[in-house]
Amino acid sequence: MSAATNLTELQDQIRSRYGNLSKRLQQVAGYVLDNTNSIAFDTVAVIAQQADVPPSTLIRFANAFGFSGFNEMKQLFRRNLVEETANYTDRVRLFKELEAEQTPPERPQAILQEFARANAQAMQQLAAHTPQEKLEQAVELLANADNIYLIGLRRSFSIASYLTYALRHLERRAFLIDGLGGMYKEQLSMIGPNDAVIAISFSPYAPETIMLNEVAADAGAKQIAITDSQISPLASFSDVCFVVKEAQVDAFRSQSASLCLAQTLTVSLAFELEKRTAK
Repeated sequence: MSAATNLTELQDQIRSRYGNLSKRLQQVAGYVLDNTNSIAFDTVAVIAQQADVPPSTLIRFANAFGFSGFNEMKQLFRRNLVEETANYTDRVRLFKELEAEQTPPERPQAILQEFARANAQAMQQLAAHTPQEKLEQAVELLANADNIYLIGLRRSFSIASYLTYALRHLERRAFLIDGLGGMYKEQLSMIGPNDAVIAISFSPYAPETIMLNEVAADAGAKQIAITDSQISPLASFSDVCFVVKEAQVDAFRSQSASLCLAQTLTVSLAFELEKRTAK
């Protein structure tokens, strides 16, 4: 097949051919679809490590889509990133960053600057790639729900906790599923078709969260997923799925973009409830 000439075309090709790829190439496909900034900025060695595949698999993946090598495919991601930056001064700066050798920060000030830069990019990506119709659909589900169950374990717990706090301030019946005493299913035992679930999980996905998604699906409840991949196990259960790519510095991932989305949903819900009350 001929190589794609832009990032959108490549992403469409990857999605359409995903089911026919080998398991290893599917692993790369998932990473490539959901980590556009990493593909643009990181070296082949770093990308291979993050995707948990040998560097040779990246080359095979690029060849499968008509490229002579992975670096040739990488240029589509770089061009797209530069083109999405409106300000010309920022474009020049971004281009220099793309060409520069990356060295991990060590001093506190350097680490702060790196996280601030990475978080700013993650927030811009969230704003640019979150469809309005998904936000409106999620707000509608929450406004119509009798009860709202929040599921977020391990590093996702803080996001679920914030959503519970914010929804309670909107006088919604919000319940945090924390599995105290191992009672995950018991805490979700009263869920019904008029209820909604917000499930948050990122790779590696918490098996308890997936199990609870299945329970909620069997009960007919509406589900909103906040996750990090279009092929996340949460996506198959969801009525609305938000794919959030968090900033990452070395092995440390942020939560700024997910919390921004959570705040967006709750504040939007507040306006929707106020509008309904005024009628």
